[in-house]
Amino acid sequence: MSSPLLEIIAFDIDSIPRIAAYGGNRIELCANPAEGGTTVSYGMMKAARAATTLPVFPIIRPRGGDFCYSEEEYKIMRADIRVARDIGMEGVVLGLLTPEKTMDYDRTASLVELAYPMEVTFHRAFDEIEDYLPALEAIIAAGCSRILSSGGAPTVSEGIGRLRNCRDAADGRIIILPGSGIRATNLRQIHEMLDLPEYHSSARYTAPTGTASVDVHELQALRQALS
Repeated sequence: MSSPLLEIIAFDIDSIPRIAAYGGNRIELCANPAEGGTTVSYGMMKAARAATTLPVFPIIRPRGGDFCYSEEEYKIMRADIRVARDIGMEGVVLGLLTPEKTMDYDRTASLVELAYPMEVTFHRAFDEIEDYLPALEAIIAAGCSRILSSGGAPTVSEGIGRLRNCRDAADGRIIILPGSGIRATNLRQIHEMLDLPEYHSSARYTAPTGTASVDVHELQALRQALS
Protein backbone atom coordinates (compact mmCIF):
# COMPACT_ATOMS: atom_id res chain seq x y z
CA MET A 1 0.00 0.00 0.00
CA SER A 2 1.35 3.44 -0.92
CA SER A 3 2.02 5.96 1.82
CA PRO A 4 -0.30 8.95 2.21
CA LEU A 5 0.11 12.07 0.09
CA LEU A 6 1.83 14.98 1.81
CA GLU A 7 0.74 18.51 0.86
CA ILE A 8 3.15 21.27 1.89
CA ILE A 9 2.61 25.03 1.85
CA ALA A 10 5.03 27.20 -0.12
CA PHE A 11 5.15 30.86 0.88
CA ASP A 12 8.31 31.62 -1.12
CA ILE A 13 9.78 30.49 -4.42
CA ASP A 14 12.82 28.85 -2.79
CA SER A 15 10.56 26.41 -0.93
CA ILE A 16 9.20 24.89 -4.12
CA PRO A 17 12.27 22.86 -5.21
CA ARG A 18 12.82 21.84 -1.57
CA ILE A 19 9.31 20.44 -1.35
CA ALA A 20 9.87 18.47 -4.55
CA ALA A 21 13.28 17.17 -3.45
CA TYR A 22 12.55 16.22 0.14
CA GLY A 23 9.28 14.36 0.17
CA GLY A 24 6.37 16.65 -0.59
CA ASN A 25 3.77 15.42 -3.08
CA ARG A 26 1.67 18.54 -3.67
CA ILE A 27 2.13 22.26 -3.03
CA GLU A 28 -0.36 24.77 -1.69
CA LEU A 29 0.89 28.14 -2.91
CA CYS A 30 0.21 31.12 -0.66
CA ALA A 31 1.31 34.64 0.21
CA ASN A 32 1.02 36.38 3.59
CA PRO A 33 1.39 33.65 6.21
CA ALA A 34 0.46 36.12 8.95
CA GLU A 35 -2.99 36.40 7.34
CA GLY A 36 -3.38 32.64 7.02
CA GLY A 37 -2.57 32.75 3.31
CA THR A 38 -3.74 34.94 0.43
CA THR A 39 -3.43 34.71 -3.34
CA VAL A 40 0.08 35.12 -4.74
CA SER A 41 0.94 37.48 -7.58
CA TYR A 42 0.71 36.52 -11.23
CA GLY A 43 4.50 36.47 -11.43
CA MET A 44 4.80 34.15 -8.44
CA MET A 45 2.19 31.83 -9.89
CA LYS A 46 4.09 31.60 -13.16
CA ALA A 47 7.42 31.08 -11.40
CA ALA A 48 6.00 28.34 -9.22
CA ARG A 49 4.56 26.53 -12.22
CA ALA A 50 7.93 26.68 -13.99
CA ALA A 51 9.83 25.49 -10.89
CA THR A 52 8.22 22.06 -10.41
CA THR A 53 6.26 19.26 -11.97
CA LEU A 54 4.47 18.61 -8.67
CA PRO A 55 0.80 19.56 -8.54
CA VAL A 56 0.46 23.18 -7.42
CA PHE A 57 -2.73 24.51 -5.84
CA PRO A 58 -2.70 28.30 -5.32
CA ILE A 59 -5.03 29.65 -2.68
CA ILE A 60 -7.74 31.93 -4.07
CA ARG A 61 -8.25 34.41 -1.26
CA PRO A 62 -8.14 38.12 -2.10
CA ARG A 63 -7.56 39.29 1.47
CA GLY A 64 -7.17 38.18 5.06
CA GLY A 65 -10.00 38.30 7.55
CA ASP A 66 -13.33 36.58 7.18
CA PHE A 67 -14.56 34.45 4.28
CA CYS A 68 -17.65 36.47 3.35
CA TYR A 69 -16.73 38.32 0.18
CA SER A 70 -18.17 41.35 -1.57
CA GLU A 71 -19.22 41.17 -5.21
CA GLU A 72 -16.00 42.93 -6.25
CA GLU A 73 -13.89 40.49 -4.23
CA TYR A 74 -15.77 37.60 -5.79
CA LYS A 75 -14.95 38.96 -9.25
CA ILE A 76 -11.27 39.07 -8.25
CA MET A 77 -11.47 35.42 -7.16
CA ARG A 78 -12.94 34.48 -10.54
CA ALA A 79 -10.15 36.34 -12.34
CA ASP A 80 -7.48 34.63 -10.24
CA ILE A 81 -8.98 31.21 -10.94
CA ARG A 82 -8.80 31.90 -14.67
CA VAL A 83 -5.14 32.85 -14.28
CA ALA A 84 -4.36 29.65 -12.35
CA ARG A 85 -6.18 27.55 -14.94
CA ASP A 86 -4.45 29.24 -17.88
CA ILE A 87 -1.01 28.86 -16.29
CA GLY A 88 -1.61 25.14 -15.89
CA MET A 89 -2.17 24.66 -12.16
CA GLU A 90 -3.71 21.37 -11.13
CA GLY A 91 -6.03 22.84 -8.55
CA VAL A 92 -7.06 25.80 -6.42
CA VAL A 93 -7.91 26.26 -2.75
CA LEU A 94 -10.84 28.43 -1.72
CA GLY A 95 -13.63 28.84 0.78
CA LEU A 96 -16.69 31.08 0.85
CA LEU A 97 -19.16 31.62 3.67
CA THR A 98 -22.38 33.58 4.05
CA PRO A 99 -22.70 36.34 6.67
CA GLU A 100 -24.35 33.70 8.88
CA LYS A 101 -21.21 31.50 8.58
CA THR A 102 -22.84 28.84 6.49
CA MET A 103 -21.27 27.48 3.32
CA ASP A 104 -21.93 29.76 0.32
CA TYR A 105 -23.19 27.07 -2.03
CA ASP A 106 -24.08 29.08 -5.13
CA ARG A 107 -20.81 30.97 -5.36
CA THR A 108 -18.75 27.90 -4.52
CA ALA A 109 -20.44 25.78 -7.17
CA SER A 110 -19.92 28.55 -9.72
CA LEU A 111 -16.20 28.75 -8.91
CA VAL A 112 -15.84 24.97 -9.13
CA GLU A 113 -17.41 25.08 -12.59
CA LEU A 114 -15.10 27.92 -13.63
CA ALA A 115 -12.03 26.09 -12.31
CA TYR A 116 -12.64 22.88 -14.29
CA PRO A 117 -10.60 20.79 -15.07
CA MET A 118 -8.68 21.87 -11.98
CA GLU A 119 -9.55 20.30 -8.63
CA VAL A 120 -10.95 22.50 -5.88
CA THR A 121 -10.10 22.21 -2.20
CA PHE A 122 -12.51 23.91 0.21
CA HIS A 123 -10.18 25.33 2.86
CA ARG A 124 -10.44 25.91 6.60
CA ALA A 125 -13.35 28.31 6.25
CA PHE A 126 -15.11 24.98 6.81
CA ASP A 127 -13.89 25.02 10.43
CA GLU A 128 -15.97 28.13 11.15
CA ILE A 129 -19.23 26.35 10.26
CA GLU A 130 -21.05 25.12 13.35
CA ASP A 131 -23.43 22.72 11.57
CA TYR A 132 -20.60 21.06 9.70
CA LEU A 133 -22.10 17.79 8.46
CA PRO A 134 -24.78 19.48 6.28
CA ALA A 135 -21.99 21.81 5.09
CA LEU A 136 -19.91 18.78 4.13
CA GLU A 137 -22.80 17.51 2.01
CA ALA A 138 -23.16 20.92 0.35
CA ILE A 139 -19.42 21.04 -0.43
CA ILE A 140 -19.66 17.60 -2.02
CA ALA A 141 -22.70 18.69 -4.05
CA ALA A 142 -20.84 21.81 -5.21
CA GLY A 143 -18.19 19.58 -6.77
CA CYS A 144 -15.18 20.16 -4.52
CA SER A 145 -12.53 17.45 -4.41
CA ARG A 146 -11.45 17.79 -0.78
CA ILE A 147 -11.93 19.70 2.46
CA LEU A 148 -8.95 21.07 4.38
CA SER A 149 -9.85 21.04 8.05
CA SER A 150 -8.44 21.06 11.56
CA GLY A 151 -11.67 19.58 12.85
CA GLY A 152 -13.01 22.95 13.97
CA ALA A 153 -10.21 23.33 16.53
CA PRO A 154 -6.95 25.29 16.57
CA THR A 155 -5.02 22.12 15.66
CA VAL A 156 -5.76 18.73 14.13
CA SER A 157 -4.78 16.99 17.38
CA GLU A 158 -7.56 18.88 19.17
CA GLY A 159 -10.08 18.29 16.37
CA ILE A 160 -9.69 14.53 15.93
CA GLY A 161 -13.30 13.75 16.89
CA ARG A 162 -14.85 16.08 14.33
CA LEU A 163 -12.38 14.91 11.67
CA ARG A 164 -13.41 11.32 12.30
CA ASN A 165 -17.04 12.31 11.96
CA CYS A 166 -16.28 14.05 8.66
CA ARG A 167 -14.30 11.07 7.41
CA ASP A 168 -17.14 8.69 8.22
CA ALA A 169 -19.82 10.96 6.76
CA ALA A 170 -17.80 11.52 3.59
CA ASP A 171 -17.52 7.76 3.04
CA GLY A 172 -15.02 8.20 0.23
CA ARG A 173 -17.08 10.80 -1.68
CA ILE A 174 -14.65 13.61 -0.87
CA ILE A 175 -11.14 13.68 0.59
CA ILE A 176 -10.80 14.97 4.14
CA LEU A 177 -7.41 16.68 4.36
CA PRO A 178 -6.27 17.34 7.95
CA GLY A 179 -4.20 20.48 8.41
CA SER A 180 -3.05 22.82 11.21
CA GLY A 181 -0.41 21.94 13.76
CA ILE A 182 0.77 18.84 11.92
CA ARG A 183 4.46 18.26 12.56
CA ALA A 184 6.82 15.31 12.30
CA THR A 185 6.43 14.74 16.06
CA ASN A 186 2.69 14.05 15.85
CA LEU A 187 1.93 12.99 12.27
CA ARG A 188 2.35 9.27 12.80
CA GLN A 189 -0.06 9.31 15.75
CA ILE A 190 -2.56 11.46 13.82
CA HIS A 191 -2.42 9.06 10.88
CA GLU A 192 -2.97 6.07 13.16
CA MET A 193 -6.07 7.77 14.57
CA LEU A 194 -7.53 8.96 11.26
CA ASP A 195 -6.12 6.69 8.53
CA LEU A 196 -6.66 9.28 5.79
CA PRO A 197 -5.02 9.38 2.35
CA GLU A 198 -3.64 12.94 2.56
CA TYR A 199 -2.14 15.28 5.15
CA HIS A 200 -1.27 19.00 5.06
CA SER A 201 1.61 20.79 6.79
CA SER A 202 3.58 24.01 6.48
CA ALA A 203 6.86 22.37 7.63
CA ARG A 204 8.09 25.91 7.93
CA TYR A 205 10.59 28.03 9.76
CA THR A 206 11.31 31.75 9.65
CA ALA A 207 14.21 32.38 7.28
CA PRO A 208 16.86 35.07 7.95
CA THR A 209 14.99 37.29 5.49
CA GLY A 210 11.95 37.12 7.80
CA THR A 211 9.94 35.08 5.31
CA ALA A 212 8.27 31.76 6.04
CA SER A 213 10.21 29.01 4.28
CA VAL A 214 10.17 25.21 4.22
CA ASP A 215 12.47 23.44 6.67
CA VAL A 216 13.90 20.50 4.72
CA HIS A 217 14.73 18.55 7.89
CA GLU A 218 11.14 18.85 9.10
CA LEU A 219 9.86 17.87 5.68
CA GLN A 220 12.08 14.79 5.58
CA ALA A 221 10.88 13.83 9.06
CA LEU A 222 7.24 14.28 8.02
CA ARG A 223 7.79 11.96 5.08
CA GLN A 224 9.50 9.43 7.34
CA ALA A 225 6.58 9.55 9.78
CA LEU A 226 4.28 8.31 7.01
CA SER A 227 6.58 5.57 5.74
